[in-house]
Amino acid sequence: MADESVYFESKEFKNILKQYEESVKSGHPAYMDADDLADIADYYHFYCRYDEAQAAIELALKYNPDAIGPLLYKAREALAQNDYETAYEYQARIEAIDSQEGLYFKGEILICQGKAEEADELFRQQLKEVYPDELIDYVYDVAHLFSDYNLHEKAFEWIARSKGDDSDEFKELMGCTLFGLGKYKDSERIFNELIDHDPYSIRYWNALANAQFMNEDYNSSITSSEYAIAINPNNAESVLSKANGLYSLGNFESAYSYFQRYSEMMPNDDFGYLHQGTCLINLGRSADAIKVLEKGAQVAEPDSQYLPEIYQELAFAYSEQHQLDNALYYIDKTELLDCDHVNMEVIRGHILLYNNNMEKAEQAFKKALQLSDNAPKTMLRINVSLYDNQYYQSSYLLFKNFFKYAGKDWHDGYSYMALCCRELKKEKEFMQYLELAVKNNPREAKLVLGSLFPEGMAPESYVEYMSKQKNNQ
Repeated sequence: MADESVYFESKEFKNILKQYEESVKSGHPAYMDADDLADIADYYHFYCRYDEAQAAIELALKYNPDAIGPLLYKAREALAQNDYETAYEYQARIEAIDSQEGLYFKGEILICQGKAEEADELFRQQLKEVYPDELIDYVYDVAHLFSDYNLHEKAFEWIARSKGDDSDEFKELMGCTLFGLGKYKDSERIFNELIDHDPYSIRYWNALANAQFMNEDYNSSITSSEYAIAINPNNAESVLSKANGLYSLGNFESAYSYFQRYSEMMPNDDFGYLHQGTCLINLGRSADAIKVLEKGAQVAEPDSQYLPEIYQELAFAYSEQHQLDNALYYIDKTELLDCDHVNMEVIRGHILLYNNNMEKAEQAFKKALQLSDNAPKTMLRINVSLYDNQYYQSSYLLFKNFFKYAGKDWHDGYSYMALCCRELKKEKEFMQYLELAVKNNPREAKLVLGSLFPEGMAPESYVEYMSKQKNNQ
């Protein structure tokens, strides 16, 4: 399975697309190869231009009802809607025309049905029939399919069935699979090798940037995305990659401009608007955030994984504007979505606290605890909300009680308790909880307490640094 976005950037595809769009504009669609029209439909779908995608695929089927490309497009459309009966009908038609494509798509249906083992068995049975000179191609195709559905362990198993080779294709597949398995350093090494061989590959630079990002090497990730942008300033993935890196470094102003740029390229992708909004909220521009987030809510599909976050951020933004009714309206809208409803109740309580409605906030917090069966993580979120809303004494007392029952294996929240102690001038306890924070959860300590220390200082040095500061006072 070739990387679609790479083909879309090719001169060959751009010429096909230009010919198609000129013919549509003229009102007299020219006859075109049905598989080319399926590629055009894929292009429009990739850029969330769904009506145009549908028009292209319908034209393709009109020209050639038995072309593999359009049939696969319609079949995957059925899969996306969990309409397996229709998907199998298309699969039968595809198999009658091209047995190999039919086999791959049958396995794809099984994967979508949650039957990855059955798909694996199907492919292993076919493996016995594959000619030796076709083995590597078959193994790669199956591995790519499992990788496309984030079944990276299966993909790795299939890669291991071949002896592999020194081709860039094999290395890229291995790099992507290792990335999916969470082996980001190994993935980074492979993509660096590929870049040495082809320094003008946007795909390799983007993959390297992603591996570096997941390894929390944000500066290197930004640099890699900049190389990709230099090769093609209009590559949306590269722009998004740089935006994500800047956001993770807390550079919200620059991140915002790159998320804006991404949304201009992908105007129907709610992800870009969501992160524009979060940047603006972090910059204290909640009124501007509302406009952007409402645009995101408008373009989002009803089942978008980002819609709950958009509503959540809209609730925060309206809360910042002290428009409580609007804030709660968006929290209410999440009740029908597939999301973390416990967290949404905690956020409801947080917003009510921010707007000085302690009684209703307590009700929301109690509901969150009931929904979560008094889960420690829920208690922690409530305690943090109290701290964030400057109820320091209440947060301190609840943390005191919380840590008594959290157990020896509990590692979270000590950093927030340290901040409570600092606000309440409990200097001795501040040092005690600072030490516990660094010992139990240095990552949280850096995130929550890092602003109290010199930039770049490792959490392991926090206690010593603070002790010296106090001795020098």
